Parts: sequence; structure tokens; C-alpha cells
Amino acid sequence: MTLLSAMACTREPAAVPPAGSVRHAWTVPDTLRIGTSTVPRTLNPLLSTQPFEAALDRLFDDLLVTIDAHGHFVPDLADDVPTLRNGGISADGLTIRYRLRQHVRWQDGRPFTSQDVKFTYDLIMNPANDIVSRHGYDVVKRVETPDALTVVFHLKHRFAPFVATVFGESDGPFCILPAHLLAGRRSINDGPYNALPIGTGPFKVVRWLRGNQIELMRNDDYFLGRPKLRSIVVRFIPDENAELVELRTHAIDWFFDVSVNAYKSVLTMPAGQARTVLTPFNGYEAIIFNTAKGATKDVRIRRAITYALDKRALVRELTFGAAQPATQDLPPFLWAYDSGLRPTPYDPTLAERLLAAAGYGPLHRLTLELYFEQSAAINKTLSVQIQSQLQPLGIDLRLHPQLSSIIYGSYAQNGTLERGRYDLALNTWVSGVDPDDSTQFTCSNIPPNGVNPSYLCDREMDAAQDLALQTYGQAGRKAAYVRIQRLLERDVPQDFLWWPKQIDAINPDLHGFAPNPVVGTWNAWTWSI
Repeated sequence: MTLLSAMACTREPAAVPPAGSVRHAWTVPDTLRIGTSTVPRTLNPLLSTQPFEAALDRLFDDLLVTIDAHGHFVPDLADDVPTLRNGGISADGLTIRYRLRQHVRWQDGRPFTSQDVKFTYDLIMNPANDIVSRHGYDVVKRVETPDALTVVFHLKHRFAPFVATVFGESDGPFCILPAHLLAGRRSINDGPYNALPIGTGPFKVVRWLRGNQIELMRNDDYFLGRPKLRSIVVRFIPDENAELVELRTHAIDWFFDVSVNAYKSVLTMPAGQARTVLTPFNGYEAIIFNTAKGATKDVRIRRAITYALDKRALVRELTFGAAQPATQDLPPFLWAYDSGLRPTPYDPTLAERLLAAAGYGPLHRLTLELYFEQSAAINKTLSVQIQSQLQPLGIDLRLHPQLSSIIYGSYAQNGTLERGRYDLALNTWVSGVDPDDSTQFTCSNIPPNGVNPSYLCDREMDAAQDLALQTYGQAGRKAAYVRIQRLLERDVPQDFLWWPKQIDAINPDLHGFAPNPVVGTWNAWTWSI
């Protein structure tokens, strides 16, 4: 029996401070106050496009399989994690079987069953719904529900990341939705559910005051046990400077996703006022190029920009030790990382030669449009530094700050990146626990069919990605990912600047906070304050 299964057999007592500890006077007992500058567009987990939306979803809803703080698979709504060894994955890799937990109920009291899983799969595949990516779900040939607690996925072809991707900790995790509340609708893009969802999770959404806060209350009937917190309040704060003030004055207990710029300020706080938590994750900070149109369609210009930027200096001056210079997209803690790669060297002379070959230079200047998400101060600083480093070479950048909901919006939402309305953009990417990066770099995922906003389309890349996705053995998959990283180095759809860590600043009185490499809220039912 797994640890999580054992936990499900017991009910947790009301939260009390750990032995020998005393709450600070500023702490509100059993109420967690979260501060974020990211304003969600929806509370429907299938329509989420931002990391904070995904974190928020996990407070009130669940996946089939999650991962713990060490990156190990653990069951969530499923009773066990399907593997080749336990027979959950068939020998040919074409059938994935889940046995669901017993006695799980939706927050309105209705039983959770296999029909809810199949129904949610059908919602994802319905073209009328604004699903940002159907990656992984689109390899399913059919879904069977032989009984209320069994779901069987039959695949069109082998797909190694299936368990991590389909209702798992992917780069865009999809929680299960209730069939009894949403069946019969033509589309889930609009409707009351998207503002007041009913899930299976540890907390219930009770009110959303638009532009102000979201209030959640404990779900006493949560299947893993009664949550220790009584309530959670998510406050929307306009920018990170205001968030810092709220943290310093103890008006919030969790400063969600601290930027590296704000991190420096958090480190200056007096001892005992806040605790910082740094969590490695599969993600990066990059400059993404539009490879489909405009001047950045020319790979020489993309390469010139990578050589013109002093990446090590940018990382040193802007991240304050919370990141390291990147080679390509996959970070060193992943088994698929290519240790033979090195960050692009700073070489302005080579950059000048490449620009000249493309017809540009100080006497024939190139004007490009750079977009970035405006709420994080580091984006403003980074964009200005990039602008200043490119200017002597004859590249003039025009800077365009945008709200996260605009720049990262889906194709249907007219998102800047998805619609390709940019030359360059600062791109913060958060991925899942599997090294699968095919959604970002394959022809079939070019918007509106997926989330490849660089519009890169290359036959060699597609072939390497196909090999990585259909090989179940780790050694074979690693060889494919080494090839993929080398192709990214060649084609430069993005200039990967650094691998960040998730930075969270929390009230020292918050106990049980242990983010996994994808999301910080996976074990929210265990938290106490």
C-alpha cells in the first residue's frame, strides 16, 4: 500500500501547531491567505492557460495520478499508478487501465465514477471547447468504462508519457469534471460552472470577487481525509511590489511564485518573518522567436541575437542565485538532459557577421517587436537589457508589455503568442514531470492545434519526437531527447536563457508545504497554519 493510500484510510484531526511551536501574532489560525498578481480568467480546469490557474485548480479538484515532492508518481483519484510491471500498461503499450478509488464524492455529494473520466475526456476532444492542447489525449482510440471504478484507454499508437500526461502532472494538467453537472452543454467555454466549480478536491470554491479575491472553504468529506486548514483566501494584488508590502506586513501567508527580482527583497527580510522555498522544475526563461514570418524567420538573425546576449551576465545580475544558465530546454535534474551541451557563448563579433549576412547592421538597422508579460518586474528589466545589448549591432527593439491573460492566452482567446503576433517575446515555460516537449516543437502542435507558438516545423524534429514518444525504455528515450536538444541548438526557435527555480515565500507558521516539481498545491489537504 502506498503512503497516500494509507492516508486515505484515516481522518485528520483539526490543525494544531506542532509540538513546541507557537503561532506568530500575525497568523490567522487555520486560514491561509495567498497573494498573487496573476488574475485567473477562469476556474474551469480544462480552460486554464496559466501556472497559477493550474495551482488554483488543484485546491478544488484532482487528477488521476500526481507526483510527490521528490517527483515520484503517486495515485490521486486512481487507486494505483499504471505501469508495465503491475499490468496497468499492457505489454504492447497500447492499453492503459486505471482502477479508481472507492468512496470518492463530488463536493455536492454525488459519487465520482469512471463515467466522469470518460466524460471529461470527451470534453477535451470536443472541438467546440477552447482546449489549449489535446496532446496525449489525441492518441486515444477509445475509452471504456467496464464498471464504475475502472477506466481503460485504448491507444492508436504507443505513447510513453501517457500516465504523466493524461489526467496527470503534464505541462497543462487537466482535472476531472463532473458529468452530472455539465452533460448536455454544447460548450464549456462559458457558464456558471467556470466561476463556481464543483470538484473532488480538498477545498470548495464559495465565492469569486472578480479582481479582488477567491474564497475557499474546507471540504470535510475529502477522500484523502479532512483538510487541516479551514479556509483559503486568494487575493489578487496588482504587482509584486505590492505583494512584497503585503508579505512584510503579514497580510498574506504565501507570496505565490516570487520573481527573482522580488526574491532579492525577500532575502533582506528579518529572520523569522518569512521562509523561502526553492523548488527545481522542468521549465525555463527564454526569448521565443517567430520562425514563421518577419525577419526572425531567418535563422541567421535568431542565431545572431543569441550570440549578441551575454547570457551568463544576465543570469548573474538578474536571478540572484535562483537560476542557472540554460543550454536548451531540459534542466539537469531530468534524466533526459544532454550533459554534452553548453550555453551559447557571448560572441558579438560572430553576431555582427551573421546579421551582415542577413543584410542588417548599424547602417541598415533592423526593427523588431518584443512582447513580455508586464506584472513581473524582472521582465521589464530583462527586456531593457536585451534592448540595450542588441542596439549597438543595429537591432532596435520596441517593447510591448502585456497582461498575462493576453500574451499567454489561447488561440481562441486571441493570445499574442498563439496568434503569432510578435517577432520576439519573453517566454516563461513550465512543463510537466516528463521530458516530453513535443507540444512546443512539432508541426502538429502549431496553433490553433497546440502550443507551439514559435511555429517551428521541421521533419527531423518531428521524427525525433515520434521516437521519444513511442519508446517506453528510458535509455532509448534519452537518445531521442539528446537528438531533440541538438536540433533546438541548430534551429533556435527559442534562446533558452536560464533554468529558474520556483520561488515561494511563506509564513513560517505554514506547515506541510512541500511543492512537487510541477505544482505547489498537490498536497494542500495536509497543510496547517
